[in-house]
Amino acid sequence: MTGLWQISGRSDLEWSEAVRLDLYYVENWTPVLDVMILWRTVAVVLFPDKAGAY
Repeated sequence: MTGLWQISGRSDLEWSEAVRLDLYYVENWTPVLDVMILWRTVAVVLFPDKAGAY
């Protein structure tokens, strides 16, 4: 579906930063974190220029 690096500036991130965000997700997973990611995904889809999506 989506992930932290996808909503955190995917096109503007270095590879190591994307990996760090993925590891953070795996180590700190909660249902609340998933809801937050889904909510931010909506914002990225509606306003892609602000999120590094081209």
